This record gives sequence, C-alpha cells and structure tokens, in this order.
Amino acid sequence: MRIDGDGLYLVAGVALLVGAVLPRLLRRYAVSAPIAFLGAGLLLGFVVDRGQLSPIAEPKLTEHLAELTILIALMGVGLAIDRPIGWRRWKVTWRLLFVAMPACVAAVAGLGWLLGLAPAVALLVAAVLAPTDPVLASDVQVQGPTTGEDAEPEEDDEVRFALTSEAGLNDGLAFPLVYLAVFAATKGALGDWALEWIAWDLIGKTLIGVVVGAVTGRLLGRMAFSAPVPSFRLADSREPVLALAMTLGVYGLAEVLHGYGFLAVFVAALALRSAERSHDFHEELHSFIEQVEHILTWGILLLLGVAITGGLLQPLDVRGVAIGAALILVLRPLTAWLSLHRTEMRRSERWVTAAFGVRGVGSIFYLAYAGADFADDLPWLWATVGFTVVLSVVVHGIAATPLMRMLERRREA
Repeated sequence: MRIDGDGLYLVAGVALLVGAVLPRLLRRYAVSAPIAFLGAGLLLGFVVDRGQLSPIAEPKLTEHLAELTILIALMGVGLAIDRPIGWRRWKVTWRLLFVAMPACVAAVAGLGWLLGLAPAVALLVAAVLAPTDPVLASDVQVQGPTTGEDAEPEEDDEVRFALTSEAGLNDGLAFPLVYLAVFAATKGALGDWALEWIAWDLIGKTLIGVVVGAVTGRLLGRMAFSAPVPSFRLADSREPVLALAMTLGVYGLAEVLHGYGFLAVFVAALALRSAERSHDFHEELHSFIEQVEHILTWGILLLLGVAITGGLLQPLDVRGVAIGAALILVLRPLTAWLSLHRTEMRRSERWVTAAFGVRGVGSIFYLAYAGADFADDLPWLWATVGFTVVLSVVVHGIAATPLMRMLERRREA
C-alpha cells in the first residue's frame, strides 16, 4: 500500500501523537527518541512516495526545514543556559570551539584526502560534519533555565553546560569553513580569494552576527521586562510567541546585513536571558520553543529515515564509512579530550564531553546549502553525511542515559 495526498495528514497526525508519548516511554531505557523516530522513518519509507522526499531531489526543502529546526534549537539552548557569558566562565566552551573544532576539521579533511578525495571535497565533508548538533543532543544538554528569586546564575553540571554552549556557537562558526570549501572548489588558486575569505567570511560576517544578536536581544529584553509602556511588556502578558518572533526576526536581520544568522540567534537568546535572569517568563519561552523544536525534529528524522529507505546510502563506500566512523569514535573524542587538558573538569567528565560530539541536523543543512557546487560528488556526500548522522544518533542515543547517570552518581558520591 502506498500513501500519498490526504493520507500524509494521517501519517503526520500519528507521528505527532507518538512523538508526544514516546519520550516518556523511553525515559528509563537506553534508547533515545531520535533512534525511535529514525526507525519509524525507515518503516514509513516503505509506504510513501520516497522519490519526493529525498534531500537530493528536494534540496531547497531540505535546506529550509533543517535551517528552521536549527534556528529554533539555537533559541532554545540560548534561553536554557543560566551562566553569564565570559572568558573565564566559558573557558571550556572556548577550548572546544577554537581548539577542538579546527583540529577535528583538519583531521577529517586530512583523512579524506588520504582516502583519495579531492582537496575541496575532503574539506567540504570536514566542514559539513564540523558542528555539534543543538537539535539531537537534548539528552546531554542543560534542561532549561533556572528562574525565581533564589536562582543561582550558574550550571552545576559542567558537562551539560559545555555541550550546550558548544552546540549553540559552533553551528554559526561552521559557516566560514563551508565557504572555504566552496571557494576552494569554485574560485581557483588560493591566493585569489584567501584574503577575502579571512577578512569577510571569517571575521566580518561573524562580527555582524554577534553585534546584531547582542543589540537586538538586549533591546527586546528591555521591551519585554521593563518597557515604560505596559502594553509592550510581553513578560507581563505571558506571550511566549516572543521567542519565535525573536528567532525569525533576528535571523532575518542578520542575514539581510550579510552576517551569520545562526550566531545572531544564539547570542540574542543569551542577551534576552541576561536582561532579567530570575523572571519565570524565561521558562515559559523555553518550554514553547522546546515544543516547536520537537515537532520539527520529529519531521526531519522521519524524512531522513524515508530517504534512507529510498536509497540515500546506496553510494556509500569504504571511504564514507571510514570518515564517519573515525569522526564519531576517534577524531572528535580525541581532539576534544586533548583540548580540555588542564581544565577543572574531572577525567570522566572530560571523556564524556569529548565523546558526545553529536552530528545531526546541522550537517544536513550545510550539505543542502553547499551541495550545488559539488554536483558530481553529491550522491556520495549525502550517503556519507547520512551514514554519519545515523551512526551518531544510534551511538550517542544509546550511550547518553547510562553515561549521564554514571556522572550523576559520581558527583553524589
């Protein structure tokens, strides 16, 4: 039996209902909701028109759906972080971003080159797989903002904070690396465009994103919590739609100004959070955004499962398997563990933080965004990225619950 047209509404309704129940059912088991939804997508692929749901056939749909999912997730993780931003307080985050991430990208690109990939293709694979995911890593991230008069502006779980803050920032910081790969494939000799890339794509767009996020987040925070006109005080009227409006508006403004919108959204969420830390409106905003994020995440995982059933992984070869497995099992854990040397984290905390470099929706977005410039290698690229995401979902999904419980028992002891 094939389902199309109106039958898809039935599938969507059942998926949403299952999505509301599934996380509670799996809470006690070492099986995450993303694994279950991916499996459901694999089964769904046998009864729907798979040709219309392939990321290769529908690159723009894939790009925009993944883009929206990441944006919502970035707002959610920004609102969830209690710790004020600062160089010392976020020392672990800076090490993961500026030491582990470049080292991991270099290692993956080098491995791809050794396996016979063209330099630009090897760099694209590394750049696309660079960001840890704010969408699929909810099991190992901070669970939400702490509010109230007695709330302490600090996370007591360094592992969850590190993984949350890293995921919030490196989705935007992966963009320069993706542009580097695209330029290498399309603009010829390095000397013709290297200075432009450093000045504009690496530094200029990043600064625009940070400034737009900080300014708009601060202004909207003042409006929501302390506007002189009561009608503008959305915190008093309990309008959680502020979070969605802010997400889309800040992203749009940053992109219009040619900055990195992902970065702007996360910074704006941090700025809004800092405007009035103890107000319980933050918790309502986060809860609203979390529900929207869950719906979009279920949809992406179902579509990924359908695409795999439809043959997404058919072009996968030994090179793709080697790159994906090496990244998840060796390169990310090793580079992140080394980057956290001489921090205040315990050895077990360092290993868990290093191991949970979840790859997911960010990688899907970046490949959909840049794939048109690599048309000849696109089927293999999708197969490699799809395999890596599936491997990450399964490995990290199974390991998350027992490892986080282990850390909690050690802290209590």
